[in-house]
Amino acid sequence: MPAAKPAQPIRLYTTLLSGHGHRVKLFLTLLELPFEVTELDMRAGNNRKPEYLALNPFGQVPTIQDGDVTLFDSNAILVYLAKRYGDPSWLPEDPLGAAAVQRWLSLAAGQIAFGPCSARLVTVFGAPLNHETAKGIAVKLFDVIDRELAAKPFAAGEHVTIADIAAHTYIAHAPEGGVSLEPYPNIRAWLRRVEALPRFIAMPATKAGLLAE
Repeated sequence: MPAAKPAQPIRLYTTLLSGHGHRVKLFLTLLELPFEVTELDMRAGNNRKPEYLALNPFGQVPTIQDGDVTLFDSNAILVYLAKRYGDPSWLPEDPLGAAAVQRWLSLAAGQIAFGPCSARLVTVFGAPLNHETAKGIAVKLFDVIDRELAAKPFAAGEHVTIADIAAHTYIAHAPEGGVSLEPYPNIRAWLRRVEALPRFIAMPATKAGLLAE
């Protein structure tokens, strides 16, 4: 059985425009868990200060503190929250259901990270990455998952799971990285289904890439 809601709000360390951080913020909101956000100024180097490195030695976001538990890596945090506070539908126990979710978590850490996420890092944050390579990875990914999403409403099957939470943000914000979603009707329909979930919250958009004025 899922644990009761935490006695104290969960502390989330993130930045407003971090898609990785948004995954966690979105899931906390969907689960109706109490949480408080500590915004880190990455440009000022807040993430490299000793007190933060003591929590997350990689100096990345997000990180959560839930009582005596400190955890980083957005996908690991999703698994933790699903197992501790969510009902089993978020992370199925059966072998095929669990594998289906894990495959999308791997995509989130692989092609999504190196594709739409990296393309957005270039246009929004000026990251020194190869923009054309990142866009190419995104297009190949979207070509595959658009066909896959023609046959099911959510990433891992018939109902929403943490696979959808892990995948949504960077795909939804792909146009900011210069990658159009217009050729992908099934992806766009899936995004709308995720965004129709009760208590869904969006990450703020930036006027970059295809959204630049």
